[in-house]
Amino acid sequence: MEKNVLDIESMNLDIVEAEFINIRQSTVRAVEGGHVELQQVGSLSIEGERVEVTQGAAVIMRGENLSLNQCAGCVAIGGVTHLNFSCAPVYVSLEDANVDKSAVGIMAARNITSNNSTSLLMIGQNINGNVTTLIDWRSALAIGAVAGGIFGLFSLFKKR
Repeated sequence: MEKNVLDIESMNLDIVEAEFINIRQSTVRAVEGGHVELQQVGSLSIEGERVEVTQGAAVIMRGENLSLNQCAGCVAIGGVTHLNFSCAPVYVSLEDANVDKSAVGIMAARNITSNNSTSLLMIGQNINGNVTTLIDWRSALAIGAVAGGIFGLFSLFKKR
């Protein structure tokens, strides 16, 4: 059985699909594969079973095993995820999330291990490590009550 392997460097690409993908210093619209390794790559969408991105940027990153090192992305979704010196406004992990010296907007995972990271809102069953979170459960409850009161007030004025 022949393995579908792509090794690309310094190109502007549209859509890349293969079982094993290694791309360096390129821009890609969409990447989809089994094992995806990207170094200094900008992309709109990255999807694979095992995704490793180093010094990259992407809008959406999805993978069963997702590892981001010095990356920026809008949405990162994975089964087991590792975030190292990276930034992601939305970060969701189905199982374990390891966050090391990173900034995350909203983070959700079953088990979160953090080392010197910051987060706006963190949702998890087990949270370990050193993390600075802006909104805890009390703050979220207060914000929800205020937003609900304002919405209710505007709905009263709208009916008249």
